[in-house]
Amino acid sequence: MTAVPLRLRLTLVFALAMAIVLAGAGLFVYNRVASDLGSALDQELRSRAQDVSALVVNGGSLVGTGGSLIEGGESFAELVRRDGRVVEASRSLGGRRLLTADDLTRSRSGPTFLDRPSVPGLDERARMLAVPVSRRGERLILVVGATRENRAETLRSLRAAFLVGGPLALALASLGGFVLAGAALRPIEGMRRRAAEISAASLDERLPVGDSRDELSRLGRTLNAMLSRIEDGLARERRFVADASHELRTPLAQLKTELELALRHERSPDELRRAIRSATDETDRLTRIADDLLLLARSEQGRLPLRLEPTDVSDLMATVAGRFARRAEAEARELTVAENVSPVVRVDRLRLEQALANVVDNALRHGTGRVVLSSATVNGSVELHVLDDGPGFPPEFTARAFERFSQADEARGGEGSGLGLAIVDAVARAHGGHAHVATRSTGGADVWISVPGAEPR
Repeated sequence: MTAVPLRLRLTLVFALAMAIVLAGAGLFVYNRVASDLGSALDQELRSRAQDVSALVVNGGSLVGTGGSLIEGGESFAELVRRDGRVVEASRSLGGRRLLTADDLTRSRSGPTFLDRPSVPGLDERARMLAVPVSRRGERLILVVGATRENRAETLRSLRAAFLVGGPLALALASLGGFVLAGAALRPIEGMRRRAAEISAASLDERLPVGDSRDELSRLGRTLNAMLSRIEDGLARERRFVADASHELRTPLAQLKTELELALRHERSPDELRRAIRSATDETDRLTRIADDLLLLARSEQGRLPLRLEPTDVSDLMATVAGRFARRAEAEARELTVAENVSPVVRVDRLRLEQALANVVDNALRHGTGRVVLSSATVNGSVELHVLDDGPGFPPEFTARAFERFSQADEARGGEGSGLGLAIVDAVARAHGGHAHVATRSTGGADVWISVPGAEPR
């Protein structure tokens, strides 16, 4: 089934709405005109009854009025006694009585309006007004009336005008709606054509957006912002693949070299052991990189699993410090845990230990002097700091410190995949916190993890 174009659907909806509006307006105008014509006829009958009553009271004759008060073929009058006998009547009535017994009873008490489908001598609908009058002491009833033909003719003309002008107005309005819908949808069509031309190779292009502040321009700007996010995401993924390939290429090449050397028959057992040990180290390095990449991928998809439990911060930092105690001693470095008020936080202990261990590993690898682990409670959040006495971070590195494969090689030599701080940031965000880096005013780096507030002990 072929879908109806949006422009046509908008036009049909507009036409339907206009039809309802025109029909409602026409019905209102028709009823209002009909009501006004009826009121005008009643007012005319009152005036005529007043004039004819004055004539009758002064002894005048209905027949002798000619056309000054009673127009032949359109109006009529009749004077009857209270028992219903006709005293005088217009020529067109031929002396035939207009009022029934009930009409006589009602009209004796005051002016009474009556409707008739026809009257003698006039085969047309009529409206009458019966009023009590007195002539020479005798109580009579005066009946004046007029046909409704003028009113009916006016309403017929109005209906004919509506039946002709209504569809014409609807057609013109629908055509205008079709043109307006086309003009309103033209920017959308321009966006659609441009969007059809955009591919993964041309994500730098943007949809055309006008200078107006309407809904379409806001839609265009929103879509352009989405394209920018897609472009940035794709660029990050491409950099990620390139960097991952680069990082994996070195240990794979070394592993291959060690295995090829180990296959040589002339090598001694000690040389074979050293080659196998080196290959094992490279395998471990590949495993760590693969695990780190998997953790980052899960964190970006919002699926980094956490097992939250109440954790004493001092105990956590002591565990991490103990893990690096031998390495610090071998490098003649001081590794201490500051004596702070120890809060309890609800975190995934293993994940947070992994993140804090990455920071300590960086401090031992790239920093100098003493390494201190400390904690602090700031604005309801708990911060876990790792400080060293090294050169700190270059200013240009601070903004990209937590990007994958980002390294401050200019200031900090050494090996590494550049994934450590990215994992720190991923773990912090998974807990609803953040990671930060800074260079202290006294020198040295300060890297800390901020997690939601402490639980009561």
